[in-house]
Amino acid sequence: MIGVIAEKIGMTQVFDEKGVLTPVTVIKIDENLVVEQRTPEKNGYSSVVLGYGEVKKERLTKPLLGQFGEGLEPKKHLKEVTDFEVECKTGDKIGIEIFANIDTVDITGISKGKGFQGVVKRYGFGGGRQTHGSKFHREPGSTGQNTFPHHTFKNKKMPGRMGTDKVTVQNIKVVKVDVENKVLLVAGAVPGVNKSIIMVRKSIK
Repeated sequence: MIGVIAEKIGMTQVFDEKGVLTPVTVIKIDENLVVEQRTPEKNGYSSVVLGYGEVKKERLTKPLLGQFGEGLEPKKHLKEVTDFEVECKTGDKIGIEIFANIDTVDITGISKGKGFQGVVKRYGFGGGRQTHGSKFHREPGSTGQNTFPHHTFKNKKMPGRMGTDKVTVQNIKVVKVDVENKVLLVAGAVPGVNKSIIMVRKSIK
């Protein structure tokens, strides 16, 4: 697997040679530091731990600082990538160049928070008639039984917190890899707010 920690910048649009407009998301990929390598002999599986983002040592706890070996600068974000396909060693820096020959990627991020929402917005319920005299508009309707068992079953779709979930969007087309500016342009939208941390991986399907 190939993957790096990145930052979502925002959205824009590009035109191809035929003048066709494509909405794209701009992703900033600064160099990721290889903090640790985990091997089958020592850990039972193969992976690398990547670090991203500058942070002062005073802002990290001792357990977090202990993950950085001698000579390694501390990083704000750490992510583990299993079965990493790129040859590397602890202390190496991995950048946007690894996506040079990749056409599609999978992107994981935390979706935008939308607060406490009702069933119409949260699940797309149709609601009742909007005509005069109706007393059923955006309510969820019945939530339980009038016979045994007298309770609401788990996973019933009801009002509640919406958003701020871990979301993965698969097979996103790579429109452009700008190595000079360390920017990746991908077609369409990706999860998360602007300036949020995301994980960009080579597509697995």
